[in-house]
Amino acid sequence: MWEQVQETVNYINNTINFRPEYGVILGSGLGSFTDDIQIEHTLPYNEIPNFPVSTVEGHKGALVFGTIGDKKVVAMQGRFHYYEGYDMKQVTFPVRVMKYLGVEKLIVSNASGGVNPDYKVGSIVIIKDHINLLPEHPLRGKNDLRFGPRFVNMSEPYSRKMIAAAKTIAYELQIDVKDGVYLGLQGPTFETLAEYKMVKAMGGDCVGMSTVPEVIVARHMELETFGISVITDMGDEESIDTITHKEVLEAAKTAEPKVRKLISELIKRY
Repeated sequence: MWEQVQETVNYINNTINFRPEYGVILGSGLGSFTDDIQIEHTLPYNEIPNFPVSTVEGHKGALVFGTIGDKKVVAMQGRFHYYEGYDMKQVTFPVRVMKYLGVEKLIVSNASGGVNPDYKVGSIVIIKDHINLLPEHPLRGKNDLRFGPRFVNMSEPYSRKMIAAAKTIAYELQIDVKDGVYLGLQGPTFETLAEYKMVKAMGGDCVGMSTVPEVIVARHMELETFGISVITDMGDEESIDTITHKEVLEAAKTAEPKVRKLISELIKRY
């Protein structure tokens, strides 16, 4: 893994001269965030050594380098999921690469199903914590101390300072945000009604198929991390019958302008 990460980092550094401070992982329906970046370089995943290739509709598949305000940013247009057939080391490989490109802060976004009755379709949720129910752990196997410690303290997976800053910005911009606990499941099926009830009973406010592995690996390498989710469906009797991936993308797109503004301002100010 170490050699692969260094090979990829060296390729990117030799291809472009750019040292980002922020990394951004764009989830379903949020790929247009790159419109807010003053783009300097774009590298398709299929041109980057050791990079997987996204197979999911709504995930374009490129690293985008540029600036937001005076901050240098690298954004992933499309992430990788365990349900696509990748193992967790492949899913989280780009986070390792970001770290050694110079990234110090990571922002992750996703679309999720809501079980908190205070949410509705289109709600923007700042992730304050998560529950990992994915079947493979990204740190399983021999630990490489060059990346981080064997046992990682997960008492603050999502930066409290970044959460506070985002809430202040949301208040100023009159963007309604909630906060909550994100529960990660394997997918690719949407949850059954019984599974949604399980998520709620276990203390989750929303549920999705990504984010958790990336955040674990980010914390392994001491990246300061912020997570945000768009509620694209509600796990209740009224809406569960009709949910499709197309509807998820449409719901995410409706909320996207507010999410984009919030993330852009957070990067500029924090």
